[in-house]
Amino acid sequence: MTYVPNNARYQSMEYRRCGRSGVKLSAVSLGLWHNFGHIDPLENCRAILKTAFDAGITHFDLANNYGQPAGSAEENFGKILREDFRGYRKEMIISTKAGWTMWEGPYGDWGSKKYLVESLNESLKRLGTDYVDIYYHHRPDPETPLEETMSALDLIVRQGKALYVGISSYQPEETQRACAILKELGTPCLIHQPKYSMFDRWIENGLLDVLEAEGVGCIPFSPLAQGLLTNKYLNGIPENSRAARHLGNGAMEEDQITDANIAKVKLLNELAQERGQSLAQMALAWVIKDPRITTVLIGVSKPEQVTDSIRCLENYSFSGEELDRIESILK
Repeated sequence: MTYVPNNARYQSMEYRRCGRSGVKLSAVSLGLWHNFGHIDPLENCRAILKTAFDAGITHFDLANNYGQPAGSAEENFGKILREDFRGYRKEMIISTKAGWTMWEGPYGDWGSKKYLVESLNESLKRLGTDYVDIYYHHRPDPETPLEETMSALDLIVRQGKALYVGISSYQPEETQRACAILKELGTPCLIHQPKYSMFDRWIENGLLDVLEAEGVGCIPFSPLAQGLLTNKYLNGIPENSRAARHLGNGAMEEDQITDANIAKVKLLNELAQERGQSLAQMALAWVIKDPRITTVLIGVSKPEQVTDSIRCLENYSFSGEELDRIESILK
């Protein structure tokens, strides 16, 4: 049966301008870091993507190494794109990245022009598309000159293989330099993807100010601290959780689930209930409350989690008293 999207999808979602660019992103974006590989049921992936698109999510975030095995998330997304979303590509923002280890040898990692160009060529094959909307350098490379990495991103845009470029996990000073180089080349930096949550607030120490000054958007990943900021771990580590599966690659590790962190999570959960939200909804709302944040990146394992997460947009205003209480809990 041919998939027909929800006609009211654009009325139900908030869209925010990305920095000072011409593009707007859905305030909630879907990340395919976990749960979209060949080890995962394809029909569940399909249902998640349809639920997201029906809800007005237009931005789908990938990377060359996402999924198990690496690359399989792009392959599965590409398959579903061809089979179910034919004709809707123009309504999507599809992003991918390179910067972590993808293949053996000296050209399968970091930030050389060789790696970034080759990796995108492979990603486009897996996705079955001629271009991506956003191509990121996934992490800073301490050995490759920043000029080379940024010139590779510029080249890729000029080749028509990406419309926009971004960076991920760059520190404030690195971000400022990267933006200056890209601006001089004529391909401005569209967006930065940093890790950010109530438990990981490094971007507040300068990065958000740099992004605002440079007119660059921001899309935080891991806003729920890999699931810690949900009700999942309130009573220990459940079977089949991300921590229990030991996925690695930056996923939840058991040593993050400390007594001190669980105590904080329980107090935050009480506040969320007072606000009429789940803990996850409040944690997402806390991130998206900052006007410098363009969109918040969610990762889900089932369709209903998409619907539940989007409800964070129903209330992302916090009173001064609530913010003070959160700060007190997090100390």
